[in-house]
Amino acid sequence: MKNPPDFLTQAHDPLDPNPWLALYLDQSTPLPGHVKQAWLADSCSVSRQFLLPFVRPLARTCIVLIQVVKAFLPRRWAASRLLHWLLAEGLKRLVSPEANWLVMRHFHLGGQILEFIAKNAPTPVATAPLQPLRLDDLKDDFFLKHDLNLFNFVIRLNQALRAAGQQLQPVAQPDFSMVQEPPMALADFPHGRLNKIDLQTAIECFTPIYQLFLTDNDFWRAANSLQLDETVGIYVATILNTPQHLILLNNKHPLVPLSTLRAGHRLVVHGLSTEMLHALLMQMKAAQAAEAPPAADSSPSR
Repeated sequence: MKNPPDFLTQAHDPLDPNPWLALYLDQSTPLPGHVKQAWLADSCSVSRQFLLPFVRPLARTCIVLIQVVKAFLPRRWAASRLLHWLLAEGLKRLVSPEANWLVMRHFHLGGQILEFIAKNAPTPVATAPLQPLRLDDLKDDFFLKHDLNLFNFVIRLNQALRAAGQQLQPVAQPDFSMVQEPPMALADFPHGRLNKIDLQTAIECFTPIYQLFLTDNDFWRAANSLQLDETVGIYVATILNTPQHLILLNNKHPLVPLSTLRAGHRLVVHGLSTEMLHALLMQMKAAQAAEAPPAADSSPSR
């Protein structure tokens, strides 16, 4: 980040406390400092304050209208390649660097969390991690693949557990080897004059576009994949034996599908939940490494 956000540079005024500073300093939710700073800098932007209130109702109206239009289109009509080209170009040209960085991190973090579950499950489970490094990488249907990966993982995991007569259980020494910081920096993303749109506004704008260029089945599945936050959280909490961490999840019960109208807001919550869950895994990995006995010196004695 070139310049720190205002809430970090302005003096604290007890008579007019800055709410963003309070959220940044609060440590009740697990987020690394650099992630929280980028998240809050994006959240307190002019775009989110003045553009989002107008964009959100318009976007939700478009979702309803597109649903009506698609009733007259062929059931399997879709244009996924065009969709992902539009999304990638929109991110490059219009969206803030903080938002782009958080979007790209999400693919890496989500893949690492699924791989953590797979590595610590009592039966082998295949994963298909997505690791984009540039915004142009997203043009290869990455958003759609991300949703498919999540459902496919849940199906494969539970098929393997049922076939083996097993279930997830606490692991005394979990394998954290796959949990790491994604190899990308905030400075690597476009900082052009038009890169001003915040993450929440961008997601609200992109949601009806996502709906338009996908089949109804793909869009419905994408929207309801957000409810699997609870499912994935339960898997991780079971392996770590830390049920208290489930309080951080609030994307609703996975067995009760919600309307797609609030998909944009829920996607933002999904991204934040993923960041917090990954932060917890990073903390536990560091704690495990600190508790490990030092490696024996294998050098020959003289």
